[in-house]
Amino acid sequence: MTNHYKELAAIDVSKWVEKKGPHKLDYLSWPIAVDFLMQADPTATWEFHAPVAFAETLMVSCTVTAFGKPMTMHLPVMDHTNKAVKNPDAFIVNKNMMRCLVKAIACHGLGIKVFAGEDLPSESDGQHEQKPVMSKQGVADNLAAIDSAADMESAKKAFAAAYRLAQAAGDQDAMEAFKTIYENKKQELGAA
Repeated sequence: MTNHYKELAAIDVSKWVEKKGPHKLDYLSWPIAVDFLMQADPTATWEFHAPVAFAETLMVSCTVTAFGKPMTMHLPVMDHTNKAVKNPDAFIVNKNMMRCLVKAIACHGLGIKVFAGEDLPSESDGQHEQKPVMSKQGVADNLAAIDSAADMESAKKAFAAAYRLAQAAGDQDAMEAFKTIYENKKQELGAA
């Protein structure tokens, strides 16, 4: 049986990865991701779901079905600094929907290292065991999710999920960043 995930994850997308925004986060353009996906599975499809409102912000989601397997990802609607946008217009929602499409494609393997916090493939891959670290994009997405929470319950859930990811990756800096923004959010929402 063919392991399609393994085949897509083995594709070196590093020459198509760009640095975007003031934080210079890794970014894979959606036409590149779609092109590789459709070459691997011409029957692949994707569906965007209705955005979900969180106070004045939105969360978009996309399901990509490839090789008969659906994978869904979510993404807060963010600006170029990866901060959740209040009352986003259609243009910025569309941009984030396409970012979410790329994340959902990555769940099938293509470009997963861009989001996983691993370095892009290099000639030395496999020679040294690297300590796992959350990607800058992953940290930024989780910070935005905590910061955009409309109430304490949402903030607590976003913090708990982010903290578990950082803890699993052994990323102390991310854990501290999540603690800090969560404490700030608690003060903003007037929680004890």
